Amino acid sequence: MHLKSLTLRGFKSFASATTLRFEPGITCVVGPNGSGKSNVVDALSWVMGEQGAKSLRGGKMEDVIFAGTTGRPPLGRAEVSLTIDNSDGALPIEYAEVTITRIMFRGGSSEYQINGETCRLLDIQELLSDSGIGREMHVIVGQGQLDSVLHADPMGRRAFIEEAAGVLKHRKRKEKALRKLDAMQANLARVQDLTDELRRQLKPLGRQAAVARRAAVIQADLRDARLRLLADDLVALRAALDAEIADEAALK
Repeated sequence: MHLKSLTLRGFKSFASATTLRFEPGITCVVGPNGSGKSNVVDALSWVMGEQGAKSLRGGKMEDVIFAGTTGRPPLGRAEVSLTIDNSDGALPIEYAEVTITRIMFRGGSSEYQINGETCRLLDIQELLSDSGIGREMHVIVGQGQLDSVLHADPMGRRAFIEEAAGVLKHRKRKEKALRKLDAMQANLARVQDLTDELRRQLKPLGRQAAVARRAAVIQADLRDARLRLLADDLVALRAALDAEIADEAALK
Protein backbone atom coordinates (compact mmCIF):
# COMPACT_ATOMS: atom_id res chain seq x y z
CA MET A 1 0.00 0.00 0.00
CA HIS A 2 1.22 3.49 -0.82
CA LEU A 3 -0.15 6.94 -1.59
CA LYS A 4 -0.64 7.41 -5.34
CA SER A 5 -1.85 10.98 -5.65
CA LEU A 6 -3.18 13.99 -3.80
CA THR A 7 -5.52 16.45 -5.50
CA LEU A 8 -6.25 19.85 -3.97
CA ARG A 9 -8.93 22.30 -5.13
CA GLY A 10 -9.44 25.53 -3.25
CA PHE A 11 -7.47 24.27 -0.26
CA LYS A 12 -5.47 27.06 1.37
CA SER A 13 -3.00 28.42 -1.22
CA PHE A 14 -4.04 25.89 -3.91
CA ALA A 15 -6.84 27.80 -5.62
CA SER A 16 -6.70 25.82 -8.86
CA ALA A 17 -6.91 22.05 -9.04
CA THR A 18 -3.43 20.69 -8.32
CA THR A 19 -2.49 17.01 -8.38
CA LEU A 20 0.65 15.62 -6.78
CA ARG A 21 1.58 12.10 -7.87
CA PHE A 22 3.63 9.83 -5.63
CA GLU A 23 5.65 6.73 -6.40
CA PRO A 24 6.50 3.90 -4.00
CA GLY A 25 9.39 4.87 -1.76
CA ILE A 26 10.39 8.28 -0.45
CA THR A 27 8.99 11.47 -1.96
CA CYS A 28 10.41 14.88 -1.09
CA VAL A 29 8.52 18.13 -1.55
CA VAL A 30 10.92 21.07 -1.79
CA GLY A 31 10.43 24.75 -2.39
CA PRO A 32 11.02 28.21 -0.96
CA ASN A 33 9.28 29.52 2.14
CA GLY A 34 5.62 30.28 1.54
CA SER A 35 5.34 28.05 -1.52
CA GLY A 36 2.79 25.72 0.14
CA LYS A 37 4.87 22.76 1.33
CA SER A 38 3.22 22.72 4.74
CA ASN A 39 -0.18 23.05 3.08
CA VAL A 40 0.42 19.71 1.35
CA VAL A 41 0.96 18.05 4.73
CA ASP A 42 -2.09 19.86 6.11
CA ALA A 43 -4.14 18.57 3.18
CA LEU A 44 -3.10 14.98 3.96
CA SER A 45 -4.08 15.38 7.59
CA TRP A 46 -7.34 17.16 6.69
CA VAL A 47 -8.56 14.61 4.14
CA MET A 48 -7.94 11.82 6.67
CA GLY A 49 -10.37 13.46 9.09
CA GLU A 50 -8.51 16.09 11.12
CA GLN A 51 -11.08 18.13 13.08
CA GLY A 52 -8.83 20.61 14.90
CA ALA A 53 -8.30 23.94 13.17
CA LYS A 54 -5.18 24.61 15.26
CA SER A 55 -3.60 21.41 13.99
CA LEU A 56 -4.00 22.87 10.50
CA ARG A 57 -2.46 26.19 11.55
CA GLY A 58 -5.76 28.04 11.36
CA GLY A 59 -8.16 29.86 13.64
CA LYS A 60 -11.28 28.06 12.42
CA MET A 61 -11.89 25.17 10.07
CA GLU A 62 -13.21 27.44 7.28
CA ASP A 63 -9.70 28.91 7.05
CA VAL A 64 -8.69 25.94 4.87
CA ILE A 65 -10.77 27.42 2.02
CA PHE A 66 -8.85 29.65 -0.39
CA ALA A 67 -9.31 33.18 0.95
CA GLY A 68 -8.53 35.01 -2.29
CA THR A 69 -5.78 37.35 -3.44
CA THR A 70 -5.60 40.76 -5.05
CA GLY A 71 -6.01 39.14 -8.45
CA ARG A 72 -8.33 36.27 -7.58
CA PRO A 73 -11.58 36.20 -5.58
CA PRO A 74 -12.08 33.81 -2.65
CA LEU A 75 -13.64 30.42 -3.30
CA GLY A 76 -16.70 28.92 -1.66
CA ARG A 77 -15.36 25.44 -1.03
CA ALA A 78 -12.23 23.39 -0.47
CA GLU A 79 -11.79 19.86 -1.73
CA VAL A 80 -8.99 17.36 -1.22
CA SER A 81 -8.84 13.83 -2.67
CA LEU A 82 -6.29 11.25 -1.59
CA THR A 83 -5.82 8.17 -3.76
CA ILE A 84 -4.26 5.10 -2.14
CA ASP A 85 -2.90 2.03 -3.93
CA ASN A 86 -4.61 -0.89 -2.22
CA SER A 87 -3.44 -3.69 -4.49
CA ASP A 88 -2.04 -5.55 -1.47
CA GLY A 89 -5.40 -5.39 0.34
CA ALA A 90 -4.05 -3.47 3.33
CA LEU A 91 -7.28 -1.47 3.50
CA PRO A 92 -10.35 -3.56 4.40
CA ILE A 93 -12.23 -2.70 1.21
CA GLU A 94 -12.64 -4.59 -2.06
CA TYR A 95 -10.92 -2.05 -4.30
CA ALA A 96 -7.38 -2.05 -5.64
CA GLU A 97 -7.45 1.74 -5.60
CA VAL A 98 -9.21 3.81 -2.95
CA THR A 99 -9.92 7.53 -3.23
CA ILE A 100 -10.91 9.41 -0.09
CA THR A 101 -12.43 12.86 -0.61
CA ARG A 102 -13.32 15.60 1.82
CA ILE A 103 -15.22 18.74 0.83
CA MET A 104 -15.89 21.77 3.01
CA PHE A 105 -18.17 24.67 2.14
CA ARG A 106 -17.75 28.17 3.45
CA GLY A 107 -21.03 27.82 5.32
CA GLY A 108 -19.37 25.21 7.53
CA SER A 109 -20.92 22.01 6.15
CA SER A 110 -18.73 19.10 5.07
CA GLU A 111 -18.99 16.05 2.84
CA TYR A 112 -16.97 12.84 2.86
CA GLN A 113 -16.66 10.31 0.07
CA ILE A 114 -15.00 6.97 -0.54
CA ASN A 115 -14.55 6.25 -4.25
CA GLY A 116 -17.20 8.84 -5.06
CA GLU A 117 -19.81 7.42 -2.68
CA THR A 118 -20.99 9.67 0.15
CA CYS A 119 -20.03 8.34 3.57
CA ARG A 120 -19.51 9.40 7.18
CA LEU A 121 -16.34 10.66 8.82
CA LEU A 122 -16.52 7.56 11.03
CA ASP A 123 -16.38 5.33 7.95
CA ILE A 124 -13.14 6.98 6.81
CA GLN A 125 -11.61 6.83 10.28
CA GLU A 126 -12.39 3.13 10.65
CA LEU A 127 -11.13 2.35 7.15
CA LEU A 128 -7.81 4.07 7.75
CA SER A 129 -7.33 2.90 11.33
CA ASP A 130 -7.58 -0.73 10.25
CA SER A 131 -4.50 -0.17 8.08
CA GLY A 132 -2.49 1.70 10.70
CA ILE A 133 -2.86 5.14 9.13
CA GLY A 134 -5.16 8.00 9.94
CA ARG A 135 -5.18 11.35 11.63
CA GLU A 136 -4.54 9.88 15.11
CA MET A 137 -2.04 7.18 14.18
CA HIS A 138 1.07 9.44 14.23
CA VAL A 139 1.91 8.80 10.59
CA ILE A 140 2.12 12.58 10.10
CA VAL A 141 4.70 14.19 12.35
CA GLY A 142 4.42 17.96 12.34
CA GLN A 143 6.69 20.65 13.63
CA GLY A 144 7.08 20.44 17.39
CA GLN A 145 5.60 16.95 17.71
CA LEU A 146 8.97 15.26 18.12
CA ASP A 147 9.74 17.60 20.98
CA SER A 148 6.42 16.75 22.63
CA VAL A 149 7.21 13.04 22.34
CA LEU A 150 10.67 13.45 23.85
CA HIS A 151 9.34 15.50 26.77
CA ALA A 152 6.17 13.47 27.35
CA ASP A 153 5.51 11.87 30.72
CA PRO A 154 5.29 8.05 31.02
CA MET A 155 1.53 8.04 30.39
CA GLY A 156 1.98 10.23 27.34
CA ARG A 157 4.72 8.00 25.91
CA ARG A 158 2.54 4.96 26.54
CA ALA A 159 -0.28 6.59 24.59
CA PHE A 160 2.06 7.27 21.65
CA ILE A 161 3.31 3.66 21.66
CA GLU A 162 -0.18 2.18 21.90
CA GLU A 163 -1.47 4.29 19.04
CA ALA A 164 1.56 3.52 16.88
CA ALA A 165 1.03 -0.19 17.61
CA GLY A 166 -2.55 -0.03 16.34
CA VAL A 167 -4.30 -0.17 19.70
CA LEU A 168 -6.25 2.99 18.95
CA LYS A 169 -8.81 1.37 16.65
CA HIS A 170 -9.63 -1.26 19.27
CA ARG A 171 -9.91 1.41 21.95
CA LYS A 172 -12.28 3.42 19.74
CA ARG A 173 -14.42 0.36 19.12
CA LYS A 174 -14.46 -0.44 22.83
CA GLU A 175 -15.51 3.12 23.67
CA LYS A 176 -18.23 2.95 21.03
CA ALA A 177 -19.47 -0.38 22.42
CA LEU A 178 -19.46 1.03 25.97
CA ARG A 179 -21.46 4.06 24.85
CA LYS A 180 -24.01 1.77 23.22
CA LEU A 181 -24.12 -0.35 26.37
CA ASP A 182 -24.68 2.72 28.55
CA ALA A 183 -27.46 3.89 26.24
CA MET A 184 -29.03 0.42 26.32
CA GLN A 185 -28.88 0.31 30.11
CA ALA A 186 -30.52 3.73 30.28
CA ASN A 187 -33.27 2.49 27.95
CA LEU A 188 -33.73 -0.64 30.08
CA ALA A 189 -34.04 1.49 33.20
CA ARG A 190 -36.65 3.61 31.45
CA VAL A 191 -38.56 0.50 30.35
CA GLN A 192 -38.46 -0.82 33.93
CA ASP A 193 -39.87 2.48 35.21
CA LEU A 194 -42.66 2.33 32.65
CA THR A 195 -43.39 -1.31 33.55
CA ASP A 196 -43.63 -0.46 37.25
CA GLU A 197 -45.95 2.44 36.49
CA LEU A 198 -48.18 0.25 34.32
CA ARG A 199 -48.33 -2.38 37.04
CA ARG A 200 -49.48 0.25 39.54
CA GLN A 201 -52.23 1.23 37.12
CA LEU A 202 -53.38 -2.34 36.44
CA LYS A 203 -55.65 -2.68 39.52
CA PRO A 204 -57.67 0.50 39.00
CA LEU A 205 -57.78 -0.23 35.29
CA GLY A 206 -59.04 -3.75 36.08
CA ARG A 207 -61.82 -2.33 38.24
CA GLN A 208 -62.72 0.15 35.54
CA ALA A 209 -62.79 -2.64 32.96
CA ALA A 210 -65.13 -4.72 35.16
CA VAL A 211 -67.46 -1.73 35.59
CA ALA A 212 -67.36 -1.12 31.85
CA ARG A 213 -68.25 -4.77 31.12
CA ARG A 214 -71.14 -4.67 33.62
CA ALA A 215 -72.36 -1.40 32.12
CA ALA A 216 -72.24 -2.96 28.66
CA VAL A 217 -74.37 -5.91 29.86
CA ILE A 218 -76.89 -3.56 31.47
CA GLN A 219 -77.04 -1.44 28.33
CA ALA A 220 -77.70 -4.57 26.25
CA ASP A 221 -80.46 -5.74 28.62
CA LEU A 222 -82.03 -2.28 28.58
CA ARG A 223 -81.94 -2.19 24.79
CA ASP A 224 -83.60 -5.63 24.58
CA ALA A 225 -86.32 -4.59 27.06
CA ARG A 226 -87.07 -1.44 25.09
CA LEU A 227 -87.28 -3.45 21.87
CA ARG A 228 -89.72 -5.90 23.48
CA LEU A 229 -91.90 -3.05 24.74
CA LEU A 230 -91.91 -1.46 21.32
CA ALA A 231 -92.84 -4.80 19.75
CA ASP A 232 -95.77 -5.22 22.19
CA ASP A 233 -96.94 -1.68 21.47
CA LEU A 234 -96.73 -2.38 17.74
CA VAL A 235 -98.83 -5.55 18.07
CA ALA A 236 -101.46 -3.72 20.15
CA LEU A 237 -101.64 -0.83 17.69
CA ARG A 238 -102.02 -3.21 14.74
CA ALA A 239 -104.83 -5.05 16.55
CA ALA A 240 -106.60 -1.77 17.27
CA LEU A 241 -106.19 -0.70 13.66
CA ASP A 242 -107.63 -3.98 12.41
CA ALA A 243 -110.62 -3.58 14.76
CA GLU A 244 -111.26 -0.05 13.53
CA ILE A 245 -111.10 -1.22 9.93
CA ALA A 246 -113.54 -4.05 10.68
CA ASP A 247 -116.00 -1.71 12.43
CA GLU A 248 -115.85 0.74 9.56
CA ALA A 249 -116.53 -2.03 7.06
CA ALA A 250 -119.53 -3.25 9.10
CA LEU A 251 -121.07 0.23 9.15
CA LYS A 252 -120.89 0.44 5.37
